[in-house]
Amino acid sequence: MYVYMGHLKFDHTKPYEDSFWKKNKIDLLFDHTQNIEVQSKKINLKSGNSITYDILVIATGSISNALNTPGINLTGVQSLYSYQDLQLMEKNTNSIRRAVVVGGGLIGIEMVEMLKSRNIDVTFLVREKEFWSIALPLGEASMISRHIRSHGVELKLETQLKTIKGDAAGRVTSIITSNEEKIECEFVGITVGVTPNIGCIAGTGIATKSGVLVNEYLQTNIQDVYAIGDCVERQYDLRGRKKIEQVWYTGRMMGEVVAQTICGKPTKYDPGPWFNSAKFFDIEYQTYGNVSPLPQQGEQDFYWEHSSGLKAMHLVWNTQTLEFIGVNVFGIRLRHESFDKWLQQRKDIRFVVENLRLANFDPEFFERHEEEIALQFLAKYPNLLKLTHA
Repeated sequence: MYVYMGHLKFDHTKPYEDSFWKKNKIDLLFDHTQNIEVQSKKINLKSGNSITYDILVIATGSISNALNTPGINLTGVQSLYSYQDLQLMEKNTNSIRRAVVVGGGLIGIEMVEMLKSRNIDVTFLVREKEFWSIALPLGEASMISRHIRSHGVELKLETQLKTIKGDAAGRVTSIITSNEEKIECEFVGITVGVTPNIGCIAGTGIATKSGVLVNEYLQTNIQDVYAIGDCVERQYDLRGRKKIEQVWYTGRMMGEVVAQTICGKPTKYDPGPWFNSAKFFDIEYQTYGNVSPLPQQGEQDFYWEHSSGLKAMHLVWNTQTLEFIGVNVFGIRLRHESFDKWLQQRKDIRFVVENLRLANFDPEFFERHEEEIALQFLAKYPNLLKLTHA
């Protein structure tokens, strides 16, 4: 995203200097896997070469979900996941004036911001009632929808892609929506999610479902074969977490766990309470614990939104025990360590509201809202919380 927008160069995204690999006896091999022979511990490569292994770690990531829409193979239609996709997007958007982005998730909003940074007019198709309302409760989703429009984006809700039209040269010229509306465009971004990249695992005997199946040590069903990152599907439950989690930090944690295990210190993978962060144009978003898009049985919630429409906080707790379950926050930076500890210690909602100031991570001189949030909370739930304000 930030390479396209000119904030970074590609070299700035590399985890280490190029000299790091050789210095640490790591060989980088630029090739593709043809197939894996787990019995002989050999990987056959598309170049015709092969390599053997003692321990194999599968970290094949994700691939963008595909659509069967007519015209999907026209020039100027693409997804965005890899560096190669970024290079293609540079080519496909050179000197264009109008684009359509399909899919109301995190990659979609990033692509919209990328295009707007180059003064390209964007129509954003979202099939849900509000932006990302499949993940966000309606209050938050509505706030972000308004914010997207404030940046000059034509946001079309409850709208899907029906057909992509092209010219005689095979380049996209327009789309037809599910509402039979024709929209002229020179680029179509398909951002309808990702799925584990497990194509090269087929026929190997390594067990898969939606992803590569692993146990608590991230081991597959084949001895000396592990999997980490976006391609992983856990076979065991972790409280408040999904079996497939395609976020950067879980890949990092999984790498650390497998490193410990293959170096003789077997370590179970347990990333703790769920958390994530994102950015919607100017609004930073954080989530800790679990805040469902729809109210869940046995849960109670409190939603606060600032008068500017650029900041909000949504707290959820157990109705019976008052145990704090999760928080969504927009435009206010919170300390990860505070909420991770409170969730693991199963603090109740009263403790959380009373200690919000301790969790604030905004720089000095930023406006603080903890007292306003607490007072509104008290007004809504007067019997639940008793606060003393200076």
